[in-house]
Parts: sequence; structure tokens; C-alpha cells
Amino acid sequence: MTEQRSPWAVPDTQTVIEPVLPASTPPSASPAAPTEGRPGPSARPGTTPIAPGYGSGRVSRFGTPPPPPPPDVLFGGPGDGDDDPIKRNQRILKWLGGGAVLVVAIGLIVILVSVLTDNARTPGGLFNRKADAPSDTRPELARRCPPPTIPPDNPNKGGAEVPAGPRTVDSESGISYKQYGAPWRSLLENWRDQGDLKITYRIGQDFVTEPNYDGNLSDYHATILSGHVPAAVNDGMVLDLHCVGDQIAADVRVSFYPKGNQLEQIEAKDLTLGGRPARLLKFRLHFSQPGLKAKSELVSIALVDLGKPEAAILYVSIPDTHRQFDYVADEAPESIRPV
Repeated sequence: MTEQRSPWAVPDTQTVIEPVLPASTPPSASPAAPTEGRPGPSARPGTTPIAPGYGSGRVSRFGTPPPPPPPDVLFGGPGDGDDDPIKRNQRILKWLGGGAVLVVAIGLIVILVSVLTDNARTPGGLFNRKADAPSDTRPELARRCPPPTIPPDNPNKGGAEVPAGPRTVDSESGISYKQYGAPWRSLLENWRDQGDLKITYRIGQDFVTEPNYDGNLSDYHATILSGHVPAAVNDGMVLDLHCVGDQIAADVRVSFYPKGNQLEQIEAKDLTLGGRPARLLKFRLHFSQPGLKAKSELVSIALVDLGKPEAAILYVSIPDTHRQFDYVADEAPESIRPV
């Protein structure tokens, strides 16, 4: 029986795929040589030859894979952890921290150079400044007239006899002195100087020599005034009577007389009053003021060291319109006695 075969059946044959040549290749051109290392048409039997011009695994000889992207060089390229936000933030913080430290260091250097330059230019600057001395709490007169290094030789001779007759007693100042009759009267108001020591005279006598001399209810007076001034500290008992007396004289000139007055020195001496060391200043002040008849005034200032931190003062002033009372400038100080 004849075997029926499908009309489509064909004997087993080897299929050979010819390479597609470019259009520009002439028909007579020889096929490309087989790739080195790969079998050609003469390969051993039983194997399927590979068409010339095609490599293993290739889809198209014209396709070229795109090049890899360039590395990120901001923080060192691949492999440095740029994709990790924690590491990236840590690096940024390190950069910022380092910059801040650098700025602070530069600022400190600039400040230091400025201070050192200013200190060299101006002595007593920041590094040469000495601590302030403690505040001086001594009385004004003690600051102006500190006790002498060597105490003066003015021994206390003991209490002197008190002269007979009426006396003005100033217990606060620690002295008494002769009291005078009319026209003298007891002091009606305190007298306060406007100088540096600000002494207030609360006890004494006075009388008016020129009433309402300036048309403004101001009267001019002759005076005998007593007061005291703190002149030492704590138990310090030694006073510089020369310095203290000069300061009191300067204060009365600016307090009770017209500006621009001129001083005519008459006497300045150390003596003993009532058995105590004392200093006596006597001078005449010359001045001129519209409406005032007096052109000068005799002044005596007695300063007495009573062995206490305060010095006693007796201040006498007699205008030249009443020269008949000039003797009081000598007599009143001589009558001083401690109380």
C-alpha cells in the first residue's frame, strides 16, 4: 500500500540563513567571513551554523546602549552615601558648624587686636584699669585738710579763767564768748555759708547797719557768729588749723560779700584761746555794690581745736560804716573759753 504523504511534507533539510547585505554591496560580493571563534558553513555535522555578521545575544548590530550617567561629584561621587538623607544632612551640619566656629574665631581675633591697640594708645584701658579706690567718707574738711604728719606743738594748758560779765554760750560748738549790749542783739536766724564746707552758724549776735540797702528788703549786718565744722574722722584729734582756717576764710568771702571782693591780710597767727590750740585770721575785705554804703569790712576768724573731731569757729565782721565797733574783732576771739 502506497504511503500517503501530506503535500506539505518535505524531507528534512538544513536551513541556512544568509545575511542581509547592505544595499550598496554589489551582488557579486562575497559573503562576510565567519566570526573568529564561531563555526562557519563548514562546521561539524549536526550543528546549525550561525549566520555571518551576527554575534551571540545581539538583537541588532546597529543598536548601542546609552552611556551611564556622570557621577554626582557634589560630595565625592558614587558610593559616598549621597542617596542617604541622614548622612547628607550630617555633612551639611558639619559644614555649617565649621563655618560658624571660623566666624566666631575671626571675631574674637578682631576684638582682641582692637582692645590691645586701644590699650597701647590710651593708658589705663581695659587691661591697665586699676580697681577704683573705696569712696572717701571723711568729712569735707578732713579731705581738704588731712591731719599733719607731725602734730603741732600746741599743748593744752588747762582751763583758763572765764571773764566776768554776760556770755554767749554755744554748747553745740563747745565754746562761750563775751556777749555785747545794744545795738547788738541775739541772733534771730541761722547764717549758712555757700562755700565748700557749708557751715551753719546758729548762735551769736548781730545788728543791722544798712536796712533795705538794695531796695529788695535786704539788710546789711555786723555779726558775731559761732559754729563748728567736722574736721577729723573717728578718734582722730589732730587738726591742721592753718588749712582749716584758710578754707573757712575762703568760704565766708564767697558767701557773705559782693563778688570780686579784694582781701587785705592783717594778721594770721597761732595762739592759745581758753587753754586750747587755736588759729586767728584777721583781714579787711574791700568791695563795691550799688546801693551799699559800706566799701570794706573788718573780719576776724578764730578756729579752736577742742580735742574733738570738730573744730569750733568764731566769725566776727564789722562794716567800715561802724568802725567804732572794730575792737570787737579782737576782743570777742580773746574771750573764747571751752564749755
